[in-house]
Amino acid sequence: MKILGIDIGTTTISAVVADSKNKEVIQAYTVENQSFLKSEKVWEKVQNPQSILEKTSALLENILNEYPDIKSIGLTGQMHGILYVDAQGKAVSPLYTWQDARGNQPLLKGKSLCQILQEDYGKKAYTGYGLITHLYQFMTQKIPRQAVSFCTIMDYLGMALTGQKEALVHTSNAAGFGLFDVQNGCFYEDILEQMGVGNAMLPKITGELSILGTYKEIPVCTAIGDNQASFLGSVENPENSILLNMGTGGQVSVCSEDFYEAEEIEARPYLGNKYLLVGSSLCGGRAYALLESFFRQYAEALGISGVNHYAVMEHLLRTRKVEEEGLHIDTRFSGTREYPDRRGSIQNIGIDNFTPAAFILGILEGMTEELYEMYQEIEKGLKSPRTQIVGSGNGIRRNSSLQQLMKQRFSMEFHLAEHTEEAALGAAMAGAMAVSQRGISDDLF
Repeated sequence: MKILGIDIGTTTISAVVADSKNKEVIQAYTVENQSFLKSEKVWEKVQNPQSILEKTSALLENILNEYPDIKSIGLTGQMHGILYVDAQGKAVSPLYTWQDARGNQPLLKGKSLCQILQEDYGKKAYTGYGLITHLYQFMTQKIPRQAVSFCTIMDYLGMALTGQKEALVHTSNAAGFGLFDVQNGCFYEDILEQMGVGNAMLPKITGELSILGTYKEIPVCTAIGDNQASFLGSVENPENSILLNMGTGGQVSVCSEDFYEAEEIEARPYLGNKYLLVGSSLCGGRAYALLESFFRQYAEALGISGVNHYAVMEHLLRTRKVEEEGLHIDTRFSGTREYPDRRGSIQNIGIDNFTPAAFILGILEGMTEELYEMYQEIEKGLKSPRTQIVGSGNGIRRNSSLQQLMKQRFSMEFHLAEHTEEAALGAAMAGAMAVSQRGISDDLF
């Protein structure tokens, strides 16, 4: 039977129609998001939720016209970000995305909100996470007057599709807001009370794959986090695999029955009372894009345009001198969630390796090394090590050299995820699971 999954990403909105019995993608769709709002503050990264809703709704209508026999709709999208809604369930604010950096801005006595939460309350807090944004808005008196609650952009889509006035947020997204007790499935309400913001605006949460309602008589499932959806849509053997994703950022994700956290490692709620142990690199694939931009700017200064610089970079890698001593490049150019002020570095430069090829290889090795170090930490919390890599995201899928480097550094088998729209497929599968579990349809699996 046909099932539908929608993924509202930061740069694109994707959807897949899939067969629920064999998890085969029948057709995939992608449209540009292009909803960022201009801001005078360089650290503010906000989008227009109405624009996102209109584009997603138009895409959905086109799909349902083509496939009117869809049996379930699953949702996912960019984690961490929030928007405020009023008593009628309408957006009354922009979408404050996961890239928003207000949590790192000086607030009280030169300290940022993230610093205050770490030093005064002993809680890790990352800018861009929904409750950090909410606290900042409260402390700067910028919460919209009409707001009664907040939710993710995919929860907002679920509300709009089913006519609900109140969001129901899955724990995979609630944990992405921060200040969330993953083991007990609840927010740290005591901290919010102590900070004066209170708990009245917290959304309702659920650990179940629930049915929100219907859209044109099609059941719509609660949205799940895009990290969880990508894992579900990519990994067939979760007990033996790690998922490496490389997009704008990078991630290493491992499914575990046991809770484990460490510096730079989060335990996130997954399905079936399991956890995803996750390490995230903020720069990730952006590091390679920055190098491409460097080469492109130089070429354009020479009057050369229209060149596929990624293809040139791949050629330089293939033809580089293998005896050339490598550069040691730390690609944490955007810092880390723990240390946002940290910056990258380039070491071991000599007169023989100050070459484009060495820089290209060094960047790819740095991207790989950051994720490998995170996996080494994750491995301490596992009962048994994993033996194979599943690679996803365009940063990996389009770069065979990076695939080879990951295979070598992790010393594991490497496989690309079978389908390109992994998160949308995972959302579709979650939606089908919700319908099946509630006996709404017995022919989905």
